Order: sequence, then C-alpha cells, then structure tokens
Amino acid sequence: MKVLVTGADGFIGSHLTELLLSKGCEVRALCQYNSFNSQGWLEGKKTEDNLEIVFGDVRDPHFCDTICESIDIVFHLAALIAIPYSYSAPNSYVDTNVTGTLNMCQAAKRHGIKRFIQTSTSEVYGTAQYVPIDEDHPLQAQSPYSASKIGADAIATSYFNAFDLPVIIARPFNTYGPRQSARAVIPTIISQIASGVDRIKLGDVSPTRDFNYVLDTCEGFWQLSQCEAAVGEVVNISTNYEISVEATLNKIRDIMNSSVVFEIDNARLRPKTSEVFRLWGNNAKLKKLTGFAPSTSIDEGLTQTVSWFSNPKNLSQYKTDRYNK
Repeated sequence: MKVLVTGADGFIGSHLTELLLSKGCEVRALCQYNSFNSQGWLEGKKTEDNLEIVFGDVRDPHFCDTICESIDIVFHLAALIAIPYSYSAPNSYVDTNVTGTLNMCQAAKRHGIKRFIQTSTSEVYGTAQYVPIDEDHPLQAQSPYSASKIGADAIATSYFNAFDLPVIIARPFNTYGPRQSARAVIPTIISQIASGVDRIKLGDVSPTRDFNYVLDTCEGFWQLSQCEAAVGEVVNISTNYEISVEATLNKIRDIMNSSVVFEIDNARLRPKTSEVFRLWGNNAKLKKLTGFAPSTSIDEGLTQTVSWFSNPKNLSQYKTDRYNK
C-alpha cells in the first residue's frame, strides 16, 4: 500500500508517518518547501525503500497532481493551524486550508485515489451547544482558522458527493504529545517549566478540552482509512473525556514537581466571542465503525509528553522565552 501524507513534517504528520511505516506502508511524505531544506520533525530521517520525502506546497495544483501519482491513500494534514495568527493573516488560511484542500481533492480524483482522509478539527464545532459533541453538532466559525477548516471539510465533502471521491473526514479533538508546537498550551507550559522559569503568562484557563494523545489520534486515522463504512462520513477522534485547561496545567505542574505561578496575560486572550469555552467529543461513531477508541489516559499522556520535553536535546528546539502566536 502506498500512501501520501501531506504536512508530514508537522507534529501529527510526523507521528502518523512513523506509524504508517511501522504498519508496512510505503510513505510519500510531503514537507513544506523551504530554502533551509528543513524536514521539520522528519529531520534526520533518511529516505529509504519505503519512505520518500518530497518538498512542495499544497497551494500549487500542478504540484499536488504530481505527488498523487501512484498513491493509494492520501492523508491530508497540511494546514495552517495557529488560531491567533489567523486573526492577523486570514487570507493565508483560506489559501492553504481551503484552496490547498481543493487542489488535493482534484489531484486525488484525477489519479483514482482509493481513500482520501481529510483532517478536520474540533474547532469547527465552536463552543459546545451540547455535550458530548457528536458529528451532528452545528458548526460555528468562531475564528478565521475554524472558518477555513469548515470550508476545507466542505470542499472535500463536495468531492465525495459530486465525483465519488472516497473521502473520510477525520475530526480529531485537541491532540497533544511529543513534538507539538509551542503555540499550544501544553507544550508551552512544559517547555517553560523545564527551562526553569518561575512565572508563566497564559490566556484564559477556564475553557475545557478533550485532550487526545498523539499516538491515539494517529491510530484513529489509520483505522478510519481501513474502514469502508467510514467513506463519506465525518468521524470524531476523541477520548470522550473533558478537563479544564487549568486542571490540565495543575497536573503538569504536579508531574514536574514545580512551584511555578500561572498569570493571566490579557494580550493572550482571544476575542470574547471567538473563544471556544467547551469541547468534549463523543467518540461513539468511531468505536462503532472501527472498534477503536483512544486509550491513553490524560495522566499517562502528560507523563510521556513531559518526559520527551525534559530531554535537553528536545527542549533545545523550543524558544521558551518567546510568545508563539
């Protein structure tokens, strides 16, 4: 089986690439083209018989057509993901997330791809109107980022309905773990505590999240890709467990035996009507379709994440003195 992973140089994409290789797949891994020739989190991985690393940009339709040649399954993860930056550069999000998805769908259609896994996000639901959130929950564009992902999912769905492209919308909730960008709250806290700071500035810590360990998220992607009944469906990848950001941070502080003080920084607060205050995902559909459900507890996942970030070699790749939008 030959698979393409777009966004393979990123947090989830690099873990997914490793998982697919472990399952015996031939993987074409797309890293965003850059003048530094950086492979992101695939740095140091050599191109082998079953791994082909390519550089490019999903915003180019001709390039997308080229990388879909001879591929069986596309895992489309390439996207701009930072919510704060989407307030400043919304057009970039439309170009990458919406147009990029259009380009990939068109290329997949032309090459007769057997499965197209579109990566969604729980942010498309906005603040929960009811919990746990199932796939029928209304979509609410509370940031330009979430709007672009709603648009990207709609494009992929349209290719299923109009052209019979075998699309599956995989909708992971808040994934965390080793290699996550410091734009997210969990690596922000862990990396700063590991660096020895005694006070950490934060945005609102009252919202709740359904935190999902990265290896569980990746296994969810794989299970869906192998499920014929999932074609044409939107499927949550969630733990069905809710915890506040504040409680999560306190768990991290305890795991790291830290006395760090958390401070609210108004500059880091989202606009009031843009903040997503509650996310708790229903994973019944995933279990029904595939028999799989995430199994890593929040305590186990945080402990593994802390262990990775506490390694000086890993920590050195993070700029803990800067605020990442």
